[in-house]
Amino acid sequence: MMELKDRIDHAKAYIQRLTDDRPEVGLILGSGLGDLADEMEDAIKIPYHEIPFFSRTSVESHAGLLVIGRLEGKAVIAMQGRFHYYEGHSMDAVTFPVRVMRALGTERLLITNSSGGVNESYQTGDVMIISDHINLMGANPLVGPNDDRLGVRFPDLTNAYCPDLRRLAHQAAADQGIGLQEGVYVGWSGPSFETPAEVRMTRILGGDAVGMSTIPEVIAANHAGMKVLALSCVCNMAAGIMPGELTSEEVFEAARGLKGKLTGLVRGILKLI
Repeated sequence: MMELKDRIDHAKAYIQRLTDDRPEVGLILGSGLGDLADEMEDAIKIPYHEIPFFSRTSVESHAGLLVIGRLEGKAVIAMQGRFHYYEGHSMDAVTFPVRVMRALGTERLLITNSSGGVNESYQTGDVMIISDHINLMGANPLVGPNDDRLGVRFPDLTNAYCPDLRRLAHQAAADQGIGLQEGVYVGWSGPSFETPAEVRMTRILGGDAVGMSTIPEVIAANHAGMKVLALSCVCNMAAGIMPGELTSEEVFEAARGLKGKLTGLVRGILKLI
């Protein structure tokens, strides 16, 4: 089987045949939040299935496009929809686009996701800057042989979520009068929502929100030497906190309702980078 570095180089070469842009900022746009990529200027859109070794997303609300263009004066590469471990993708497949972004020269990665609130002071509609994470997905994208050309064997995740970028996010939010939470994101494999007992355990462990994405990409990005900022949209309160059952439709609807706030915030952050 072709080595990971060779697969990355093939995907990179294909993309570079389509555009001369050298994106400095990468965006991974989660559930219901992909419309921002449609606002990019001078953009090209590449379906995932056309890019060598990219997987396909099976989540209905994810467009499955790689978009390269300009936003707020920055050269940007954006994923309209991500790959999830729960879809049956390997961790290599989930993180492969991040590897390709880095190979194209991208140094900063801004990730958005949808989450369930665990901290009972949060409410639906909050945006949380992720300050740290707890990986309960049962897998890590760095398991297996390490290629030193891609990163060190044992990367330090002390500042997995770049403090400087987090400060810029707070500044951009203050400029727009947006209140932000900041807390710990706990990743589960999904696709089932967490049980009330798991949510209580998450709170005891120090988690503020739960979700089914982001952590693999963050680990891979840090391994590759990228600076990461992650914004989590609290689209529901996690199981057992509020009465009633959870549905994916509820999550998607809440994410769509946050589109305006999040779009303005991401644009503001890009201006400051």
